[in-house]
Amino acid sequence: MEEVLKPDLCVIGAGSGGLAVAAAAAQLGVPVVLIEKGRMGGNSLNYGCVPSKALLAAGKRAEAVRTASNFGIDVIEAQIDHRGVHDHVHGAIAAIAPNDSIERFTGLGVRVIQANASFLDKFTVEAGRVLVRARRFVIATGSVPVVPLIPGLDEVPYFTNETIFDVSERIQHLIVLGGGSTGLELAQAHRMLGSHVTVFDTGDMLAEEDREARSVIFKRFEDTQLMLFPKTRVERVERSVQGVAAHFNKDGETVLVKATHMLVATGRKPNVKGLSLDRAGVAFTEEGIKVNDQLRTSNRRIYAVGDVIGTPEYAHLAEFQAGVVIRNAIFRLKPDANAVYVPRVLYTDPELAQVGLTEEEAHKRYRRRSIRIYRWPYADTDRAQCEKKTEGFIKIITKRDGTVLGCTIVGAEAGELLQLWVIAMARDIKIGELTSLVLPYPTLSELSKQVGFAHYAPTLTKGWVRHVIGMLRKFG
Repeated sequence: MEEVLKPDLCVIGAGSGGLAVAAAAAQLGVPVVLIEKGRMGGNSLNYGCVPSKALLAAGKRAEAVRTASNFGIDVIEAQIDHRGVHDHVHGAIAAIAPNDSIERFTGLGVRVIQANASFLDKFTVEAGRVLVRARRFVIATGSVPVVPLIPGLDEVPYFTNETIFDVSERIQHLIVLGGGSTGLELAQAHRMLGSHVTVFDTGDMLAEEDREARSVIFKRFEDTQLMLFPKTRVERVERSVQGVAAHFNKDGETVLVKATHMLVATGRKPNVKGLSLDRAGVAFTEEGIKVNDQLRTSNRRIYAVGDVIGTPEYAHLAEFQAGVVIRNAIFRLKPDANAVYVPRVLYTDPELAQVGLTEEEAHKRYRRRSIRIYRWPYADTDRAQCEKKTEGFIKIITKRDGTVLGCTIVGAEAGELLQLWVIAMARDIKIGELTSLVLPYPTLSELSKQVGFAHYAPTLTKGWVRHVIGMLRKFG
């Protein structure tokens, strides 16, 4: 006999967005049912943000050992214990997992059901032997890896981001299919941990990023012999004595690259499989579930957040969208999910962080004379010199009145430095106002203040300014 539940809210999917909705609603006293067929925490905790950053952290430690001589410290070549690296990665997941656990959410009063969810009609979801008839539903089922149609790929072993973190031995040579953020972060992590790495992408890598900034990233890759093949189509793959081989075309000739392992990182697609959305009257395409500005689907009782609606695949965006749903579904407000500046960070070494418009985007949207571009290099910042982290720069795009349109930072701790500019754009703080801040010295945060002073530099050379200063000098 099936159990019937009638909560105010049913959330399908326990990733970043779904957990944020469930936790907020439960703490507001709303009866909540949460359905998850896989691991609590979703992709971000188990296969994405957390393990990839933990792996990168290990790689950066190895690289720090190799470059210690730059500081007058002689160190034997880093001896990498790959089982230890594996344990570090999974230790990071385990340390964070209690925040996303069934026990925590049960303690908040959420009924957690571990089963597949499928709509029976516009008002009912079936999950195992439970029927859920909620006042409102939120679909937060995330996304799944896309596997390209390359001849032979289905006949060779390969990793995706959902399996590569289980490796506990050295990968001698890794072929990466896909030069997006996931592919490049994992490629560099393995290169720093001693693997040979070759990356293929059918288009330009990091094409959406600032051209000047991405050249800094590519220069580091070149210096560390991480091989990149942009605008290159792999024609077929096959097994080899080493493990796997990829055939690709270069300058009209077929070239063969042999490796021990392969990672497929060619993107992700919205995960709607098994939901029976047609029964619920929820419109969707290959790009994801269709929603309006309040994240409501074509069924007014059902909302959707995160990767499943085809927005950029950022955990922080899914959590923001969760707040939009809470304000709409519970408080009956109508916040606009699009009225926000969404930052993004590429966590390579050096990092590349962006919010708002890039320089290229600003030139397309505004007339050249209506915008200003300010730039300050890491090399002119004292802390960067102390740390020998002088690669990179900060670039700010503003209107003529100083309103910030975009910020690009490439260099050490770029993701941390971006926060000030996210706030500046969200609160409409003009670039000149940041010069009045007292920031600790010496820190990399001074980059933001120094680029702010650049806003005033043209004014200081104007004749009327010099004239006023001269007049004031006469008064002592």
